[in-house]
Amino acid sequence: MNHKNFLLIGLFVVSNVMAQQKIITPNEAVSLALENNYGIKLANNQIEIAKNNVSVLNTGYLPTLTGIAGASIDKQDTEGQLANGEVRIADGAETRRYNASINLNYTLFDGMGRSYNYKQLKERYQLTELEARETIENTVFQLFTVYYTVAQLTENTVALDETLAITKDRLLRAQYQFDYGQSTKLAVLNAEVDINNDSISVINTKQQLVNVKRDLNVVLGDVLTEDFSVDTQIDFDALLNKEELFQKAKTRNTALLQIEKNIAISGLDIKSGKSAFLPTIGLVGSYGWNESTNNSPLAFTLQSTNSGVSAGLNLSWNLFDGGSTITRVKNAKINLENQQLQKEQVLLAVERDFNNAWDDYQNKLNIYKLQEANIVTSQNNFDRTQEKFKIGQVNSIEFRQAQLNLLNAELSRNQAKYDAKLAELQLLQLSGELLNVKF
Repeated sequence: MNHKNFLLIGLFVVSNVMAQQKIITPNEAVSLALENNYGIKLANNQIEIAKNNVSVLNTGYLPTLTGIAGASIDKQDTEGQLANGEVRIADGAETRRYNASINLNYTLFDGMGRSYNYKQLKERYQLTELEARETIENTVFQLFTVYYTVAQLTENTVALDETLAITKDRLLRAQYQFDYGQSTKLAVLNAEVDINNDSISVINTKQQLVNVKRDLNVVLGDVLTEDFSVDTQIDFDALLNKEELFQKAKTRNTALLQIEKNIAISGLDIKSGKSAFLPTIGLVGSYGWNESTNNSPLAFTLQSTNSGVSAGLNLSWNLFDGGSTITRVKNAKINLENQQLQKEQVLLAVERDFNNAWDDYQNKLNIYKLQEANIVTSQNNFDRTQEKFKIGQVNSIEFRQAQLNLLNAELSRNQAKYDAKLAELQLLQLSGELLNVKF
């Protein structure tokens, strides 16, 4: 049985195994991660916090309304002399007082401070969304790093199983030849050694596959309770345009977008600081009720009740605060300058990283194509060597070398394929397009 037959058998066995397992496609993996990954859940909660902060309830534009109530009881011994000379004594005279009020306080003008603070909150909300997007992009890339490792180990397992099956067939042939006196015991022993080595490789690879599947399940939020397999079919985007992607990188890269938001926040911080130079005008109003009862014979009234409404305007102007506002504005201007310098620095880094990622992608894609061609050469070499081995024109050492050459070609091809795909995804991430493509 030649290698092509073993390949068909291997693919048939793998297909049957995968048919019994749930196959997680790339799109399904992304959906599961977006829904269940803990890092993404935390990022989404941060968005909710920022959304709450930008609510009108947190802007200072609404008035404050407070309610106050109180009650007190006094008991006193009092002695007093009236105008006619009469002396009166009150032992244990009790006075009760009750009060309640509702007070309103509203800032009409605060030097535009509230307006700038509100604009800052909106910018911070958008910044939080960008930070969450960065978290999602990193998680998706991490997901595919593990996902394609599972795919690679799956294909490696098939190749190693094929190699082991061929070695077992070689041992059977060597045993028959030895039994009929056509070969020495050395050929049998060599085949047994190779079977042991191939078996160890299969065991180790299968254990690695189990471990990496667990890693993938963790990234997915530990939602897969049964064994699963992944899709090993890969398509490369042949329509990628370097200049078009680079322009997207300069406008959609999350690092650049975040620094631009920080620049906007710093500009508003300067304006907010300058608002402290202006006065604050406020509106105050209240409605109050008071009641007092007094059983003292010396009191002019035994009970009094009053209620009423009051309103007014107040103005507060901090003419000089020791220079703290001036210092705060100066520091805010320096911070804005720093943010602008950081933008130039990040832009240079993005351009460098993009060019490196583009070249890396092209190189790995070419390597993959070469490895695909190498598979054909190694397969032809193995087939011819196998035919000569069957008729005794090559020995077991030469046959084993051809077998290992084919195995190494298959393993290298698998490595090159998934390396090229990850390089493509990294290029898309730098361009801000990772979440806009179908996997």
